[in-house]
Amino acid sequence: MRLLLCLFLSTLSPLLLAEKPNIILINIDDLGYADIGPFGGKVATPHLDRMAKEGMKLTSHYAAPVCSPSRAAMMTGCYPKRVLPIPGVLFPAAAVGLNSDEVTVAEVLKQQGYATTCIGKWHLGDQPEFLPTKQGFDSYFGIPYSNDMGLAAEGSKSNPGDPIRQAKGNAGGNKKKAEAKAETGLGGAAQPPLPLIDGGNVVERVKAAQQHTFTRRYTERTVTYIREHRAGPFFIYLPHNAVHFPHYPHQDFMGKSGVSLQKDWALEVDWSVGRILDVLRELKLDSNTLVVFTSDNGGPINQGADNTPLRGGKGSTLEGGMRVCTIAWWPGKIAGGSSTAAITSHMDWLPTFAALSDGKVPADHKIDGIDMSPLLLGKADRLKTRDTFFYYSGFNLQAVRSGPWKLHLGKGDLYNLDSDMGEASNLAGQQPGQVAKLRALAETMKADLGDLTKDAPGVRALGRVGNPEPLIGHDGKVRAGFDGVAKVLP
Repeated sequence: MRLLLCLFLSTLSPLLLAEKPNIILINIDDLGYADIGPFGGKVATPHLDRMAKEGMKLTSHYAAPVCSPSRAAMMTGCYPKRVLPIPGVLFPAAAVGLNSDEVTVAEVLKQQGYATTCIGKWHLGDQPEFLPTKQGFDSYFGIPYSNDMGLAAEGSKSNPGDPIRQAKGNAGGNKKKAEAKAETGLGGAAQPPLPLIDGGNVVERVKAAQQHTFTRRYTERTVTYIREHRAGPFFIYLPHNAVHFPHYPHQDFMGKSGVSLQKDWALEVDWSVGRILDVLRELKLDSNTLVVFTSDNGGPINQGADNTPLRGGKGSTLEGGMRVCTIAWWPGKIAGGSSTAAITSHMDWLPTFAALSDGKVPADHKIDGIDMSPLLLGKADRLKTRDTFFYYSGFNLQAVRSGPWKLHLGKGDLYNLDSDMGEASNLAGQQPGQVAKLRALAETMKADLGDLTKDAPGVRALGRVGNPEPLIGHDGKVRAGFDGVAKVLP
C-alpha cells in the first residue's frame, strides 16, 4: 500500500507537493528609481542592499504614472484603463472605485487557503463597498487614499515644520463640475479629515502626530501578522504611505539622511524592510516566503525624488514616471545578486502569485499580465515573455515599447532603451521602420482599450455607489462602519 501511495504522489505536480509560499508585497508610494542603494541611491539603505544581494533586481519593471491606476494593475493583473477607467486618481468620497466584480490577487490567493491582509494605503475607493475587506482581504489597517488628502490645518498639505499650505478648489477629478462631490471625489479645501481604518471602521482622525507613526505602525502590524500566521500560507499587501508628500518620517529618522525629509523617510522604509526580513529569518520562514519590494510610480522630482538615470517623474509616461525600482527576494529559490532587464510590470504579480500558489487566474476576465515565476526562479526557458508594453496616462495612450524600442506617440520621438534608458537621443529619423511598427501596435491597442475616451470594447465598468459620503465629516462625525456604529472624532 505504501508503495502504491508513493507511486501516486510521484505523478502529482511538484508544485502541488511543495508547500505554498508565503507572499509579502511591499509597495512604496512615490519612491524614485534611484532613491535606494541597489538602484544607485546616494543615501545608504543597508537592508535593501542586502535584499538585492540575496535576491533579484527587476530593472525594467513598470507601474503606472500615478497612484490609483498603478494599484489597480497590481490588484487585478490588468492595464489600469481596463479596470479603473478614470482620468487620474481617486479622491475622498468618490462615487466610483474598483468594481467588486473584478478578481483581485487577494481573492485568487484566498481560494488557495491563504490568510490575506492589507496594511497601509489602499486608494482604490474609500466607500465601504470598495475597501480591501470587500476585495478579498480578511483584514485591513490603513488610510484609504493618499496622506495629502486631508485638512491643511491638520498637517496634510505641508511638510512638518513648514508653514501650513492652504488648499484651493473643491472638486477633484472633474473641473467642469463646481459641486463638491465630483465622480472621483473631493479635492482641495473640500477634502475631509484624514481617516485611519481598522477592519471596516474608522478608528482615528489622522493629524500630523499620527502621520509620523504610519511606517512604524504598519511595520509592527506586519510583524505581528507574520507571527500569528507563521503556519501559513499568508499574503501580506503592505502599501506604505511613505514616501508620498507630505513627508512624515518617524522622529527617530528625521534629519538622519542629512539630505531631506524625503530621504529620511526612505531610510525608515529601509529599516521597515530590514525588520520584516529579520523576523522571517528568526521564524525560519525565509526559505518559503517571497518578498517583493517596489513603488507605485516614479518619484516626483519637485518633491526630492531621484529617478537617475531616467528622464521625467511621477505623472509622466517618460521612463522616470513609470519604471520603478523593484526587488524580489526568496532565499534558496531566487538567485542572489541576480538581475533582469526583461519587461515586467505590476500587472504580472497576480498571474505570478497564482502560479506559485497553484491558483488560477480569472477565466472570465481578460488578464494582461504574464506569469513571471519562471523568470524569478531561474527557469527563463519556460517564460512567456512580454515584448510589448503600452504606456497609458488616464484615458490617453501616450507611448508604446517593443523590445528595446519606445515611441512617444504625440511627438513621434523614438528611443532605444537598451542603450539610452534616459531617453536622450531621438532616433525616429534613423529608424522609420521601427516607428511604423510601433504605431501599428498602438492602433491594435486602441482597438481594445481606446484612446482619449473610456468608451472602448475592452474597458470594463467601474464600481459605483450612490450618494458617497466622507468617512469623517468636517464636523468630526464618523460615518457608521461595518459594525453600524457612528461616533465623533474631535
